[in-house]
Amino acid sequence: MKFYRTHILVASDAKSLVLGAKRIQELLEETLKKHKLNEEVKVIPTGSLGFEDSGVALMVYPEGLIYAPVTPQDVEEIVTEHMLKGRIVQRLKNKPKVGQVSIGTMENQIILEVQKRIVLENVGIIDPENIEEYIAREGYSAIEKALFEMDPVKVIDEVKTSDLRGRGGAGFPTGLKWDFTYKSKADVKYVICNADEGEPGTFKDREIMEGDPHKLIEGMMLAAYATGGTYGYIYIRGEYALSIQRLEKAIQDARAYGLLGKNILGTDFSFDMEVFQGAGAYVCGEETALIESIEGNRGEPRKKPPYPPSCGLWQKPTVVNNVETLANIPSIIRNGGAWYKNIGVDGSRGTKLFSLMGDLNWKGVVEIPFGTALSGIIEKLGLGVVEGRPLKGVILGGSSGFLIRPEELETPVDFHSLAQIEAGPGSGSIVAMDHHRCIVDMIKNIAQFFEHESCGKCTPCRTGTNQIVNILDRIATGNGVEKDLDDLKVLGDAMVQTSFCPLGQTAPNIMMQAVEKFRDEILVHINEKQCPAKVCHFVPQEVSS
Repeated sequence: MKFYRTHILVASDAKSLVLGAKRIQELLEETLKKHKLNEEVKVIPTGSLGFEDSGVALMVYPEGLIYAPVTPQDVEEIVTEHMLKGRIVQRLKNKPKVGQVSIGTMENQIILEVQKRIVLENVGIIDPENIEEYIAREGYSAIEKALFEMDPVKVIDEVKTSDLRGRGGAGFPTGLKWDFTYKSKADVKYVICNADEGEPGTFKDREIMEGDPHKLIEGMMLAAYATGGTYGYIYIRGEYALSIQRLEKAIQDARAYGLLGKNILGTDFSFDMEVFQGAGAYVCGEETALIESIEGNRGEPRKKPPYPPSCGLWQKPTVVNNVETLANIPSIIRNGGAWYKNIGVDGSRGTKLFSLMGDLNWKGVVEIPFGTALSGIIEKLGLGVVEGRPLKGVILGGSSGFLIRPEELETPVDFHSLAQIEAGPGSGSIVAMDHHRCIVDMIKNIAQFFEHESCGKCTPCRTGTNQIVNILDRIATGNGVEKDLDDLKVLGDAMVQTSFCPLGQTAPNIMMQAVEKFRDEILVHINEKQCPAKVCHFVPQEVSS
């Protein structure tokens, strides 16, 4: 193996590639060769470096210095000054916007200091398309340990000991789900990874798949070994082109190394998998609708029970886990369930990934221990609201999630604490809204999304989403009446209690919380025909009696 004194890691996630990361990588390689440095410095594409709003970023390793944004015109200076002369290019060293604190080098980077990176431990460090780099960082050592030192029951026991709960939103104990599947008797069993990340504002699973695809594959292998799975599917939304490309290459490379297929590592364990592309239906994020889609049917939820661990894909026992859930498994098996249980708080062990979006100074994906206060995530990781403006509220857990007021931000992020304010981590999304945002406009947009995405299977969801849109449209155009708020509450309650699947049951969540928590702002729209944020455009109409 050839050793280099320096590595330049170029962020090559989907957004960075759109901004020209591939061209910058090529220019770096050409310029290093021109200056006869190509035998000393190696350029490596990697996952996101976490600077979503700063253009293309690169890290000089092992120094840990990040340059962002980098343009093609900057490459010559980086090579001649930093690589050749050892002088930092100060003007490109990542600088904060107004109101931010200095980020500086990797060792002093506040964004990384607050985090506890388990799932993301390799993202931004390795080339996601090089299996050997994953192996060099203990990759596939967990499946080796399981195959040679543990039986399936022991693997399940370690996952139970870890107290890992599902990261897709519901928080069901992972070890218990695996145990149900293990105890189901069948000649064929399946493992499905739910990578249909369709929740608006959520992109944390994409970061895993783009930056460390082999970790997901190893997690699925461990799930298969523990439950008796014989074949796996990664059900991924078709829009995730780069994730699909890297996962397919990772699967191909794992097969070439004898890590997938028949008699893995010379044992009796055989398992293979494939990537299955969804067609963009939000409802297919629900596990039984996803299963219907793989079977070639229309993506609609099934009646439960039976549940997938006993009767899933093609009526065979099936374990369905989220990307983030499965990406935790290799570390748990390598280090032990007790090690993992020491992270987080009672009832919420380990870490949680969040996609930070909205009116924040810093946007991107973070990984924090359960128990971290929401305020800490907003201030220390999101670096506060843009220009220090007042925070109006936070949407937590996606469009089907929860609406949090500023006075609730001291709540720790864990299942129990969030339940006290009628919330939960949901899909792992945090969208901050400053005082320029209109609550009516926000809930109307969410309602329109759910109206479009309802599969139409059940009446409460099909007609309920439509009626909510109609009422909110009246309010947003200056034609609402106070009774509309009572009608929204009745509609929401009916949908929660009678909808067939979680889509209809959670679609009115944020609307109902907005009516309760921001009632005064909505009443200004109704009674004064004004939008305090000056977002809504009123078109008064004569209201019939």
